Amino acid sequence: MKILRARSALGCIAMVAVLGTVTACSAGHTAVVDTSGDDAALTVASSSGATSLDFTTTGGAAAPSVLMDNVYETLVRIDEDGSITPGLAKEWDISKDAKTYTFHLRDDVTFSNGDPFTAQTAAFSINYVKNDWANGISAAMDPVDTATAVDDHTLKVRLSKPSNGWLWSMGTTIGAMMSPHGMDDLAAQPIGTGPYEVAGFSPSEFISLHKRDDYWGTPSAHDVTVRYFPDAISSVTALRSGGVDVVWGVGNPEILDSLDDSIDVNVGTTNGEVLLSMNNDRAPFDDPRVRQAVAYAVDRQAANDIVWSGMATDTGGAPIPPTDPWFEGKNYYGFNPDKARSLLAEADAQGTQLTVTVPTLYYAQAISELLYSQLSDVGFDVTLESAEFPAVWLGQVHGAKDYQMSIISHVEARDVPALFGNPDYYLNYDSARTRELLDKADTAAPADYPRLMTQAVDEIMADAGALTVMNMPNVVLTRHGISGLHTDQVTDAIVLRDLTDTQEDQ
Repeated sequence: MKILRARSALGCIAMVAVLGTVTACSAGHTAVVDTSGDDAALTVASSSGATSLDFTTTGGAAAPSVLMDNVYETLVRIDEDGSITPGLAKEWDISKDAKTYTFHLRDDVTFSNGDPFTAQTAAFSINYVKNDWANGISAAMDPVDTATAVDDHTLKVRLSKPSNGWLWSMGTTIGAMMSPHGMDDLAAQPIGTGPYEVAGFSPSEFISLHKRDDYWGTPSAHDVTVRYFPDAISSVTALRSGGVDVVWGVGNPEILDSLDDSIDVNVGTTNGEVLLSMNNDRAPFDDPRVRQAVAYAVDRQAANDIVWSGMATDTGGAPIPPTDPWFEGKNYYGFNPDKARSLLAEADAQGTQLTVTVPTLYYAQAISELLYSQLSDVGFDVTLESAEFPAVWLGQVHGAKDYQMSIISHVEARDVPALFGNPDYYLNYDSARTRELLDKADTAAPADYPRLMTQAVDEIMADAGALTVMNMPNVVLTRHGISGLHTDQVTDAIVLRDLTDTQEDQ
């Protein structure tokens, strides 16, 4: 994480919407009491508002980002370097065939409603994902055959086949441990084992978290309220006036240039790969040479400079954030307009009409202007088409797959199999060889996992199944004295448990 001074560090940063998975959201629910007026509470501003706290039925990252690690906890935790460490499970054993996991659970954990955390509740949580979740991310639990309690603090999970990805995913949203007695009002009053309990919630307005004094670990120092603002301008204005303490995941060039030295700028990484998606099943992108031409035609560094003043990460065009163990820094497609023109000529595709369906998100709109220029330059006849996000874009592009090219940020962690291993996904990328490599990687010995995932990514990039223009940075503004931020987001969670005010605590 970099900590910079606002006036001198950023120059020009463009506003960005914080996206979750590209799935629809459900209707909101009645608010409970707001306790955010407590003077001891710290306030975090976000532009990504939760409409429901029930992520078992509602897609998107807004609710998990606040609830995971703070209200809900998992058997294993994902460190900022991507490694798997103990969570509610102190340790675990893996059978020789890599299909049976035996978790040895902590015996001092309770839910916020007083229920004990046991192997029975852990088995319930896993089976609930398999049988009752409506959220599409529940597919990550498909490898599980059975989850059973051996005794109160020993859990046995049997997989249908070895899966390297499954254990890692258990440290993410699908691994949330829930109490059977806490399922009545998941949409407004979730019950978890974490350092906070939900004290108040109003859809698209706020989530108020109260620190638990009976937490099994080290209690948090402050209550925290996450408040939702309609845009970066209003949230940064609130920070300048003292109405909030932290502004999470935003950037705005005009406002940032006007900030004084009392505000710090923290820069971390995210899983948000900005994907230039090409409909692999629709002309002209059913020809890999045309997709490769696009990859060579796009100047990723110029896009980074335009949107993020160079602070985003260039992944070489690949759909992998720098925190993934198979990230090697390869540059799969350097900026080479002549190579792009040659490939288009070879494919007899010069002058091809190309419509780019652009969601109404600032970063997408900004990048699309560059795409128009650069793709026109190499020989495409380009039209930019705006699609209101989320409703129109989700229906047209993600749902009906009625598009040639689009651009969107995908924030799900380790989502290469979801993006490129499913030929029915909106990319329409259908490669039996890629699916074979992804399956081989997932079922391999853990030591071989990164190498085999690299081979799968190499295959995807050789096909130019899509192009990652950049990996989003996480820009967080704070007033002086705020510490304990975890700005490198490896999973969906905004980790708040360590957030503190050093000036107040002195």
